[in-house]
Amino acid sequence: MDRARRRARRLRTGRRGLVTGDLHVSVEGTGPRVLLLHCDAATARSGWRRQRELAERWTLVAPDRPGYGASPATRVDFDTEPAAHRPLLEDGAHLVGHSYGGVVALLLATAAPQLIRSLTVVEPPAFGLSDAPEVAATRAELQELWDEGLDDPFVFYDRFSRSIGERPWPRPPLPASLERGVRALMGEHVPWEARPDLEALAAAPFPVLVVSGGHKAAFETVCDTIARRAEAERAVVPGQRHMVPQVGAPFNELVEAFWRRAEDRSGQTGRAAEWARESSR
Repeated sequence: MDRARRRARRLRTGRRGLVTGDLHVSVEGTGPRVLLLHCDAATARSGWRRQRELAERWTLVAPDRPGYGASPATRVDFDTEPAAHRPLLEDGAHLVGHSYGGVVALLLATAAPQLIRSLTVVEPPAFGLSDAPEVAATRAELQELWDEGLDDPFVFYDRFSRSIGERPWPRPPLPASLERGVRALMGEHVPWEARPDLEALAAAPFPVLVVSGGHKAAFETVCDTIARRAEAERAVVPGQRHMVPQVGAPFNELVEAFWRRAEDRSGQTGRAAEWARESSR
């Protein structure tokens, strides 16, 4: 990656509804811009470590989401978080969100459609979008976990992991960095209360891709629901359960092909608009 550049910067957020602070952002690579929003209890570095090879052809912008990593300790909240990431889109970017980051990405894309080149969401836990039995059961199980108000992050994370179909951490204690992430998770605004406007996404000028790991019925149903209502492409990438990006090459090839199609589509749309302007003169 001799042409790739790597840097970390801190961006003033100060947006209304979010605690003012410095959002830690990693920027690496060259080419069209891609904004990556990681899952809960993680950081940009851990959440997207298998995607770094894409920096040979794309500019990867990966913030530690508010409440995680080197970003400010604040409540994880899908109502306020999209505004913190919006400046990172600059004049346009492909947007990718995994898990809770996917919920945030859905909301950011509907709030700033003019800045989105494409949208990819990976197993967003938007369990409020369906009342199918498998979704309702998972939603109720998770809500019960939050309602219990557990203090022990290991016990909480063990039950949380099992509820979403992930492998639990083998034994206590949790590593210090993971424990910090789990404590942020424990206090978050639960994602099944989010109601992204999927019909607005269907009408948006950018393509949408919905990806799941083929491991848990509740996620498959939610992803099918989003894809149907948003008129999105749909893909299943098995091998790492909920942590789909950690599959590496199969996921990278999928999203890169999708971004390239979006780039081609954007170029064609731009040329058509320019032709129309010239013809009207």
